[in-house]
Amino acid sequence: MTNKDLHDRRFYRAKQEAEFAEKAHLETAQTRDPAYRLAFQDTEFLLREELRPVRFQLELLKPEMLLDEAGIGSTLVMYGSARIPEPDKADALIEAAVDDESRRIAERLKEKAKYYDEARNLARLASACGIAENGKRDFVVCSGGGPSIMEAANRGAADAGEESIGLNIVLPHEQAPNEYVTPSLSFQFHYFALRKMHFLLRARAVAVFPGGFGTLDEFLELVTLVQTGKMEKLPILLFGKDFWNRVINFDALADEGTISRKDLELFQFVETAGEAWDIIQQFYGLDCD
Repeated sequence: MTNKDLHDRRFYRAKQEAEFAEKAHLETAQTRDPAYRLAFQDTEFLLREELRPVRFQLELLKPEMLLDEAGIGSTLVMYGSARIPEPDKADALIEAAVDDESRRIAERLKEKAKYYDEARNLARLASACGIAENGKRDFVVCSGGGPSIMEAANRGAADAGEESIGLNIVLPHEQAPNEYVTPSLSFQFHYFALRKMHFLLRARAVAVFPGGFGTLDEFLELVTLVQTGKMEKLPILLFGKDFWNRVINFDALADEGTISRKDLELFQFVETAGEAWDIIQQFYGLDCD
């Protein structure tokens, strides 16, 4: 008999205790007061400002435990815009434009619609490979769980008949996981910091598609972690060289001396899913063709 067996015999589990508390029908002024609730079942208590460290720990533990139980060893993380349309729906954006500026923006979004297909194809390639090691699945597709490029990532995994992860965030406006995220691997976060940590805890490669502030935030934090040695090197693939060089002058950063010229080697530009997957395979010595 192990020590764990002794522990289980001596004490009821928290779930059992909660059931005991629920079945207690004695109604008094004392039992009706919130102070009498079991602390771990008292939502009002858990949402107090003083409990923020506990909520941090819960958001770290819950996805970590469930991903481990699901046998997921590593991930292919895919970042990108929530606004780039699926190619078949790109023309509808232009038709809905109400002025010259909105029409110009719609046309530029249509130009980037090809990356929806590339994200979907990359996710399909990685998922179809079916890589596993030590009983854990590798390169499981992981997205932000939302629309557009994120949807394409989860959809590509579904095309290959494989599971994928979605890490959603609570926002003031209504949002929901896209329909292609595996339900048991669909998580919701309150804290951006914990969500970003979970993106990278299992990442073995990261594909970054054109995007806005959120995508820039995730990409630049990742590059900073690798640059400073806080994270091991891994393939960081930027889809759309023209887009990225338009929105960030990487060479200017090196010319100004605020980064090293060698830091520009921390990421690579690609245009297609096949090109990106070849780089990942070469980096890890894989052969999944």
